[in-house]
Amino acid sequence: MQGAPYNEAMRFVGGIWKRARPREPREAGLAELERALGVRFKDRAFLRQALIHRSYLNEANADTLASYDRLEFLGDAFLGWVVADELYARCPGYDEGDMTRARALHVKGATLAEVARSIRLGDYLQLGQGEADHGGRTRPRTLAAALEAVIAAVLLDRGQPSARKLVLRLLGTRLDGFHSGVAPRDSKSMLQEVAQRDYMELPRYEVVPRKPPADRHGFTATVRLGNRTLGEGTGRRKADAEQAAAAEALRNLRVSEPATAEE
Repeated sequence: MQGAPYNEAMRFVGGIWKRARPREPREAGLAELERALGVRFKDRAFLRQALIHRSYLNEANADTLASYDRLEFLGDAFLGWVVADELYARCPGYDEGDMTRARALHVKGATLAEVARSIRLGDYLQLGQGEADHGGRTRPRTLAAALEAVIAAVLLDRGQPSARKLVLRLLGTRLDGFHSGVAPRDSKSMLQEVAQRDYMELPRYEVVPRKPPADRHGFTATVRLGNRTLGEGTGRRKADAEQAAAAEALRNLRVSEPATAEE
């Protein structure tokens, strides 16, 4: 007879297996997310893929699954286009530089992560156990990427009009605040103005990819004025890293940062 010790050991092993197995979103959970998005998918396979982090594939042992990486790429491009189109229509007083800065404020990682948190997107992500244990559900970079993937999933499943409505709904009052008046100022723009006015020079940026395991942020940027290093910053995109470096430079120069550019 196997007896009580064997049964106890099997319960222990079973408990470990349950904790280690990646959590799969149930249909009820997907329906809840659809309600938060205001979108009902025709084929939820698109939504499921948009929730799969690459760490999940290492534990799922399913060759047919794919992470959200390709969807993220498509969603990033579509999001940028929608925001650019809206700014062009809403802000006739903005020049190219103004619109570029305004778009950057809307598509930067910090903004997207904030939007993702507002719909509790992290709760629905499929992560490997290690990623989940180390804060993957709340990591800004992961949340921003997943949100872009979800936008792409809606684009592929419901088409451009529905995806555009989703983007405008998610950004909400952030876009409503822009009009033909004064254009927003970001840290890079302000640093350039200060550098030209006070030092008669232009700041120079050097951006390099961050290497594992320090890959929470994709890039590190350093900004210099002449031979002097003014600031360093990290970000999911090169532009985010440069903005972070410029913000630190402004602090080091004791110049107040623009409120709209804060991460």
